[in-house]
Amino acid sequence: MDITGFLKSQFICHLLICYIFIVSGLIINFIQLFTLILWPINKQLFRRINCRLAYCISSQMVMLLEWWSGTDCTLYTDPESFHKYGKENAIVILNHNFEIDFLCGWNFCERFGVLGSAKVLAKKELSYVPVIGWMWDFREIVFCKRKWEEDRKTVMQGLFNLRDYPENFWFLIHCEGTRFTEQKHQISMQVAEAKGLPKLKYHLLPRTKGFAVTVQCLRNVVSAVYDSTLNFRNNENPTLLGVLSGKKYHADLYVRRIPLEEIPEDEQECSNWLHKLYQEKDAIQEEYYRTGIYPETPIVPPRRPWTLLNWLFWALLLLYPLFKLLINMVSSGSSLTLASFAFVFIVGA
Repeated sequence: MDITGFLKSQFICHLLICYIFIVSGLIINFIQLFTLILWPINKQLFRRINCRLAYCISSQMVMLLEWWSGTDCTLYTDPESFHKYGKENAIVILNHNFEIDFLCGWNFCERFGVLGSAKVLAKKELSYVPVIGWMWDFREIVFCKRKWEEDRKTVMQGLFNLRDYPENFWFLIHCEGTRFTEQKHQISMQVAEAKGLPKLKYHLLPRTKGFAVTVQCLRNVVSAVYDSTLNFRNNENPTLLGVLSGKKYHADLYVRRIPLEEIPEDEQECSNWLHKLYQEKDAIQEEYYRTGIYPETPIVPPRRPWTLLNWLFWALLLLYPLFKLLINMVSSGSSLTLASFAFVFIVGA
């Protein structure tokens, strides 16, 4: 292992990265709080500012994937569609098989300049989580409680609020609702059998109501659906801890652009369309496992420097006072302080 790899694997480095993320995130949350005065005066300015502030937080996670772990991501897509990515509003359907698939979705957004304005359908509990959850609140993320009778009205209202959004945005949605496991898959296929639906081999049954409402509310605002399927080469099973430890993965992302006008407006027909889409996704997944590649043209969108520059800015801003404080504490000569530092370094080693 070279010196860089050794440093990336050290607990003390992980602590510093977490320190930068949490402290910078809380500072940004505090700034976001003051932007609320803009909402009644100039709502669109409030939104544009919060897109940039949100980027300062979420891009730190993407930096870990792109620059710290050096994970490669190859995009398989139609070259004609490729030129439209980032230039239109879209609904992005993601599979949910890996611990870091959300992070790869953010990376997809970053490569095309829409990370700051990206939206998701998220659990309501996440809105109470400092840094990420609070940032999402200011970015007008759509939250739900997973009780459709209660959620329908609030989800529709959140989606309708996006109809005049001033930035190009992607709405990311995991239609399966939860991450794939063998146990969940078995239960899901029992439901498919009971409802007379075709069984899936590599996916859970999609939850169609949320998708149908999303299409209904964002029609004439969103231009297309991007059907996305993510896999990792060599049967890799990536984790957040692996990314934090600097482990490099190799991701393949298949994306096909489907114009929104091809998706039925009727809710039941839209649900049937989504079930058919997941049967096609299953076939694509089968082909990938057999050949190791996706159809369409492999393209590697270039990394943008902004995630790294943003992280370096916060690192320089926050590490200097931290190190100065630590040096002063060590210089004080307190035996308790020295013992505490020794303990941290021993644990970190």
